[in-house]
Amino acid sequence: MVGANIVFKCENFQKMGAFKMRGAANAILSLSEEERKRGVVTHSSGNFAQAVSLAAQKLDVKAYIVMPENAPQVKKDGVKTYEGEIIECESTPQAREATANKIREENGASFLHPSNQDEVIYGNSTAAMELLEEYPELDVILTPIGGGGLIAGTALAAHYFSNNCKVIGGEPMEADDAYRSLISGEIETNDSFHTVADGLRTHLGDRNFPIIQKHVDKIIRVEEDEIVNAMQLIWERMKIIIEPSCAVPFAAVLKKKEEFKNKSVGIILSGGNVDVKNLPF
Repeated sequence: MVGANIVFKCENFQKMGAFKMRGAANAILSLSEEERKRGVVTHSSGNFAQAVSLAAQKLDVKAYIVMPENAPQVKKDGVKTYEGEIIECESTPQAREATANKIREENGASFLHPSNQDEVIYGNSTAAMELLEEYPELDVILTPIGGGGLIAGTALAAHYFSNNCKVIGGEPMEADDAYRSLISGEIETNDSFHTVADGLRTHLGDRNFPIIQKHVDKIIRVEEDEIVNAMQLIWERMKIIIEPSCAVPFAAVLKKKEEFKNKSVGIILSGGNVDVKNLPF
Protein backbone atom coordinates (compact mmCIF):
# COMPACT_ATOMS: atom_id res chain seq x y z
CA MET A 1 0.00 0.00 0.00
CA VAL A 2 2.81 2.41 0.89
CA GLY A 3 5.95 0.37 0.25
CA ALA A 4 7.26 1.11 3.74
CA ASN A 5 7.80 -1.00 6.84
CA ILE A 6 5.29 0.56 9.24
CA VAL A 7 5.01 -0.15 12.96
CA PHE A 8 2.35 1.33 15.21
CA LYS A 9 2.62 2.36 18.86
CA CYS A 10 -0.92 1.69 20.04
CA GLU A 11 -1.59 4.25 22.75
CA ASN A 12 -5.29 3.62 22.20
CA PHE A 13 -4.73 0.51 24.33
CA GLN A 14 -3.93 2.56 27.42
CA LYS A 15 -6.49 2.00 30.21
CA MET A 16 -8.08 5.41 29.64
CA GLY A 17 -7.61 5.13 25.90
CA ALA A 18 -4.85 7.58 25.00
CA PHE A 19 -1.18 8.58 25.36
CA LYS A 20 -2.25 11.39 27.71
CA MET A 21 -1.93 8.98 30.63
CA ARG A 22 1.86 9.20 30.34
CA GLY A 23 2.07 12.96 30.76
CA ALA A 24 -0.59 13.11 33.46
CA ALA A 25 1.06 10.40 35.55
CA ASN A 26 4.52 11.93 35.26
CA ALA A 27 3.23 15.39 36.18
CA ILE A 28 1.52 14.14 39.34
CA LEU A 29 4.48 11.95 40.31
CA SER A 30 6.69 15.04 40.01
CA LEU A 31 4.72 16.87 42.71
CA SER A 32 5.83 16.95 46.33
CA GLU A 33 3.85 15.07 48.96
CA GLU A 34 2.45 18.36 50.25
CA GLU A 35 1.38 19.42 46.75
CA ARG A 36 -0.37 16.11 46.18
CA LYS A 37 -2.38 16.60 49.36
CA ARG A 38 -3.83 19.81 47.90
CA GLY A 39 -4.88 18.07 44.70
CA VAL A 40 -4.52 18.87 41.02
CA VAL A 41 -6.63 20.81 38.55
CA THR A 42 -6.75 20.86 34.77
CA HIS A 43 -9.03 22.11 32.03
CA SER A 44 -9.84 19.65 29.27
CA SER A 45 -12.83 18.46 27.30
CA GLY A 46 -11.18 15.26 26.20
CA ASN A 47 -8.49 12.69 26.89
CA PHE A 48 -6.35 14.68 29.34
CA ALA A 49 -9.35 15.07 31.64
CA GLN A 50 -9.69 11.30 31.87
CA ALA A 51 -5.93 10.81 32.14
CA VAL A 52 -5.56 13.19 35.08
CA SER A 53 -8.59 11.63 36.78
CA LEU A 54 -7.20 8.10 36.46
CA ALA A 55 -3.62 9.01 37.41
CA ALA A 56 -4.87 10.96 40.42
CA GLN A 57 -7.13 8.10 41.47
CA LYS A 58 -4.24 5.64 41.35
CA LEU A 59 -2.03 7.97 43.40
CA ASP A 60 -4.77 8.93 45.88
CA VAL A 61 -4.82 12.58 44.79
CA LYS A 62 -7.89 14.79 44.45
CA ALA A 63 -8.54 15.81 40.81
CA TYR A 64 -10.56 18.87 39.80
CA ILE A 65 -11.51 18.74 36.13
CA VAL A 66 -12.77 21.90 34.44
CA MET A 67 -14.87 20.97 31.41
CA PRO A 68 -17.00 23.07 29.03
CA GLU A 69 -20.74 22.63 29.41
CA ASN A 70 -20.99 21.23 25.88
CA ALA A 71 -18.32 18.56 26.34
CA PRO A 72 -19.46 15.15 25.04
CA GLN A 73 -21.29 13.16 27.69
CA VAL A 74 -19.09 10.14 26.97
CA LYS A 75 -16.06 12.22 28.04
CA LYS A 76 -17.78 13.39 31.21
CA ASP A 77 -18.76 9.82 32.04
CA GLY A 78 -15.14 8.76 31.64
CA VAL A 79 -13.98 11.39 34.13
CA LYS A 80 -16.64 10.34 36.63
CA THR A 81 -15.59 6.71 36.27
CA TYR A 82 -12.13 7.67 37.54
CA GLU A 83 -13.57 9.82 40.37
CA GLY A 84 -12.53 13.18 38.95
CA GLU A 85 -14.65 16.11 40.17
CA ILE A 86 -16.13 17.95 37.18
CA ILE A 87 -16.56 21.71 37.32
CA GLU A 88 -18.43 22.95 34.26
CA CYS A 89 -17.87 26.31 32.59
CA GLU A 90 -18.67 28.17 29.40
CA SER A 91 -17.12 26.80 26.21
CA THR A 92 -14.35 29.38 25.82
CA PRO A 93 -10.61 29.23 26.58
CA GLN A 94 -10.99 32.28 28.82
CA ALA A 95 -13.72 30.60 30.89
CA ARG A 96 -11.68 27.42 31.27
CA GLU A 97 -8.62 29.28 32.49
CA ALA A 98 -10.58 31.53 34.84
CA THR A 99 -12.38 28.57 36.41
CA ALA A 100 -9.15 26.61 36.84
CA ASN A 101 -7.43 29.63 38.39
CA LYS A 102 -10.29 30.05 40.85
CA ILE A 103 -9.89 26.44 41.99
CA ARG A 104 -6.14 26.94 42.38
CA GLU A 105 -6.71 29.98 44.57
CA GLU A 106 -9.41 28.35 46.69
CA ASN A 107 -7.83 24.92 47.19
CA GLY A 108 -4.14 25.35 46.45
CA ALA A 109 -4.37 22.66 43.77
CA SER A 110 -1.49 22.32 41.30
CA PHE A 111 -2.41 23.14 37.72
CA LEU A 112 -1.57 20.55 35.06
CA HIS A 113 -1.54 21.76 31.46
CA PRO A 114 -2.61 19.20 28.84
CA SER A 115 0.37 19.89 26.56
CA ASN A 116 2.42 22.95 27.53
CA GLN A 117 4.19 21.76 30.67
CA ASP A 118 7.65 20.21 30.93
CA GLU A 119 6.60 17.27 33.12
CA VAL A 120 3.74 16.43 30.75
CA ILE A 121 6.01 16.64 27.69
CA TYR A 122 8.62 14.40 29.35
CA GLY A 123 5.95 11.85 30.24
CA ASN A 124 4.69 11.87 26.67
CA SER A 125 8.22 11.20 25.40
CA THR A 126 8.19 7.69 26.86
CA ALA A 127 5.90 6.42 24.08
CA ALA A 128 8.52 7.16 21.42
CA MET A 129 11.32 6.02 23.71
CA GLU A 130 9.68 2.61 24.07
CA LEU A 131 9.09 2.44 20.32
CA LEU A 132 12.76 3.18 19.64
CA GLU A 133 13.90 0.61 22.18
CA GLU A 134 11.93 -2.04 20.32
CA TYR A 135 12.67 -0.74 16.81
CA PRO A 136 16.00 1.13 16.93
CA GLU A 137 16.27 1.09 13.13
CA LEU A 138 13.35 3.47 12.58
CA ASP A 139 13.99 6.19 10.01
CA VAL A 140 11.07 8.36 11.05
CA ILE A 141 8.30 8.63 13.65
CA LEU A 142 5.04 10.43 12.95
CA THR A 143 2.54 11.83 15.45
CA PRO A 144 -0.51 14.07 15.22
CA ILE A 145 -0.17 17.71 16.30
CA GLY A 146 -2.71 19.50 18.45
CA GLY A 147 -1.37 21.24 21.53
CA GLY A 148 2.12 20.02 20.70
CA GLY A 149 2.82 17.95 23.81
CA LEU A 150 3.07 14.59 22.06
CA ILE A 151 5.22 15.63 19.13
CA ALA A 152 7.52 17.66 21.41
CA GLY A 153 8.04 14.64 23.65
CA THR A 154 8.54 12.41 20.61
CA ALA A 155 11.11 14.82 19.20
CA LEU A 156 13.07 14.79 22.47
CA ALA A 157 13.03 10.99 22.58
CA ALA A 158 14.24 10.75 18.98
CA HIS A 159 16.98 13.29 19.67
CA TYR A 160 18.35 11.52 22.74
CA PHE A 161 17.57 7.85 22.08
CA SER A 162 17.89 7.28 18.32
CA ASN A 163 20.43 7.22 15.55
CA ASN A 164 19.16 10.20 13.58
CA CYS A 165 15.48 9.17 13.50
CA LYS A 166 13.42 12.01 12.03
CA VAL A 167 10.16 13.26 13.52
CA ILE A 168 7.30 14.41 11.30
CA GLY A 169 3.95 15.79 12.35
CA GLY A 170 0.56 15.25 10.79
CA GLU A 171 -1.92 18.10 10.98
CA PRO A 172 -5.39 18.81 9.55
CA MET A 173 -5.49 21.40 6.80
CA GLU A 174 -8.44 22.92 8.67
CA ALA A 175 -6.37 23.41 11.84
CA ASP A 176 -2.86 24.01 10.51
CA ASP A 177 -1.58 26.45 13.12
CA ALA A 178 1.56 24.39 13.84
CA TYR A 179 2.45 24.28 10.15
CA ARG A 180 2.06 28.06 9.92
CA SER A 181 3.96 28.55 13.18
CA LEU A 182 7.05 26.79 11.82
CA ILE A 183 6.94 29.06 8.76
CA SER A 184 6.44 32.33 10.66
CA GLY A 185 8.69 31.49 13.60
CA GLU A 186 6.03 32.39 16.15
CA ILE A 187 2.98 30.68 17.61
CA GLU A 188 0.01 31.01 15.27
CA THR A 189 -3.60 30.31 16.19
CA ASN A 190 -6.78 29.37 14.34
CA ASP A 191 -9.78 31.68 14.22
CA SER A 192 -12.03 28.63 13.98
CA PHE A 193 -11.80 24.85 13.71
CA HIS A 194 -13.63 22.83 11.08
CA THR A 195 -11.92 19.48 11.43
CA VAL A 196 -13.22 16.06 12.35
CA ALA A 197 -10.02 15.63 14.39
CA ASP A 198 -11.53 17.13 17.53
CA GLY A 199 -8.49 16.32 19.67
CA LEU A 200 -6.35 18.66 17.55
CA ARG A 201 -8.52 21.75 17.91
CA THR A 202 -5.96 23.70 19.91
CA HIS A 203 -2.65 25.46 19.42
CA LEU A 204 0.99 25.21 20.48
CA GLY A 205 2.44 26.62 23.69
CA ASP A 206 5.59 28.47 24.70
CA ARG A 207 7.13 25.37 26.32
CA ASN A 208 6.69 22.92 23.44
CA PHE A 209 7.08 25.26 20.45
CA PRO A 210 10.87 25.77 20.84
CA ILE A 211 11.32 21.99 21.00
CA ILE A 212 9.22 21.56 17.86
CA GLN A 213 11.17 24.28 16.06
CA LYS A 214 14.48 22.64 16.91
CA HIS A 215 13.76 18.94 16.57
CA VAL A 216 10.73 18.36 14.29
CA ASP A 217 11.72 17.93 10.65
CA LYS A 218 8.45 18.91 8.98
CA ILE A 219 4.68 18.90 9.15
CA ILE A 220 2.41 17.30 6.56
CA ARG A 221 -1.10 18.70 6.24
CA VAL A 222 -4.03 16.48 5.29
CA GLU A 223 -7.59 17.11 4.12
CA GLU A 224 -10.69 16.01 6.01
CA ASP A 225 -11.53 13.18 3.61
CA GLU A 226 -7.97 11.87 3.92
CA ILE A 227 -8.32 11.74 7.72
CA VAL A 228 -11.62 9.86 7.54
CA ASN A 229 -10.29 7.41 4.94
CA ALA A 230 -7.20 6.68 7.05
CA MET A 231 -9.34 6.17 10.14
CA GLN A 232 -11.66 3.80 8.32
CA LEU A 233 -8.73 1.86 6.90
CA ILE A 234 -7.27 1.23 10.35
CA TRP A 235 -10.65 0.17 11.71
CA GLU A 236 -11.22 -2.24 8.83
CA ARG A 237 -7.71 -3.63 8.24
CA MET A 238 -6.22 -3.59 11.74
CA LYS A 239 -9.50 -4.25 13.60
CA ILE A 240 -8.76 -1.65 16.27
CA ILE A 241 -10.63 1.43 17.44
CA ILE A 242 -8.99 4.80 16.91
CA GLU A 243 -10.31 8.36 17.04
CA PRO A 244 -10.09 10.78 14.09
CA SER A 245 -7.13 12.72 15.52
CA CYS A 246 -5.20 9.47 15.77
CA ALA A 247 -5.60 8.83 12.03
CA VAL A 248 -3.92 12.07 10.94
CA PRO A 249 -0.27 10.87 10.82
CA PHE A 250 -1.29 7.70 8.95
CA ALA A 251 -3.19 9.90 6.50
CA ALA A 252 0.02 11.88 6.02
CA VAL A 253 1.94 8.72 5.13
CA LEU A 254 -0.75 7.65 2.66
CA LYS A 255 -0.68 11.12 1.11
CA LYS A 256 3.11 11.21 0.68
CA LYS A 257 3.77 7.56 -0.18
CA GLU A 258 6.91 8.22 -2.23
CA GLU A 259 8.50 10.08 0.67
CA PHE A 260 8.21 7.02 2.90
CA LYS A 261 8.86 4.28 0.35
CA ASN A 262 11.44 1.71 1.55
CA LYS A 263 11.66 3.46 4.95
CA SER A 264 11.13 2.09 8.45
CA VAL A 265 8.26 4.18 9.76
CA GLY A 266 6.85 4.43 13.27
CA ILE A 267 3.39 5.92 13.83
CA ILE A 268 2.05 6.73 17.27
CA LEU A 269 -1.65 5.91 17.39
CA SER A 270 -2.49 8.54 19.96
CA GLY A 271 -5.91 7.43 21.18
CA GLY A 272 -9.15 5.57 20.70
CA ASN A 273 -11.77 7.49 22.65
CA VAL A 274 -14.52 7.90 20.10
CA ASP A 275 -18.30 7.95 20.22
CA VAL A 276 -19.11 4.83 18.19
CA LYS A 277 -22.64 6.15 17.61
CA ASN A 278 -21.26 9.13 15.71
CA LEU A 279 -18.52 7.81 13.44
CA PRO A 280 -17.46 9.97 10.46
CA PHE A 281 -17.67 7.07 8.00
